[in-house]
Amino acid sequence: MRLIRFGPAAFILFVSASSLAQSWMTYESRVDRFSVNFRGEPKVQEITWPSEYGVVFPGRVYAQQDDTGRYSVTVIDYTDAERMHAEQPKPESFRQAIYAQIDVMASIAYAATKYRQREGVKVTYDAWHYIDLVEGHQLQLTNADRSRTFVGIYLHENRLYILEATVPTSAAPPGLFQQSLSFLDEKGNRVRYDSIYSNRLPPTRR
Repeated sequence: MRLIRFGPAAFILFVSASSLAQSWMTYESRVDRFSVNFRGEPKVQEITWPSEYGVVFPGRVYAQQDDTGRYSVTVIDYTDAERMHAEQPKPESFRQAIYAQIDVMASIAYAATKYRQREGVKVTYDAWHYIDLVEGHQLQLTNADRSRTFVGIYLHENRLYILEATVPTSAAPPGLFQQSLSFLDEKGNRVRYDSIYSNRLPPTRR
């Protein structure tokens, strides 16, 4: 049998690729219909999310932290927005059904505003974005301690997805996390589009 010898450069490349594969895992949530790369099993926490119009929606935070940084996916469930808006006591001017739709459609912009308003941050990137052809918004922030936060916000089938990664100032951008988000259907299959997907809602009845 012929012995195959690897040079030092090839060996380093092999070890690096192997380490990289061991460091990252694909995590799936059938409940919130997404998959993403994490550097280990995330902890899951139930949360509530007060919307721009004062309705409190349910959500979950999937978070994992190690010496390279903190990575999280927050999912806010707007799928029952019309009923929740109808049941929520509100001023007369906000009782029309259209405000439930406005709350959903404006959720990306509202979440982005909350990041811009964080104390001590400098926004270094702030622009429309998409991932897997699902439209959204992306921000990059420099924090008071010089760490950097990378944010992606997307709305798919009335669920708001917020990816957040905070890494040390000298670290490379967390692309293996940022670019790995996929959306799943009710059977757990990856959703694919041929054109830009916008979370459009049906017209409300007067």
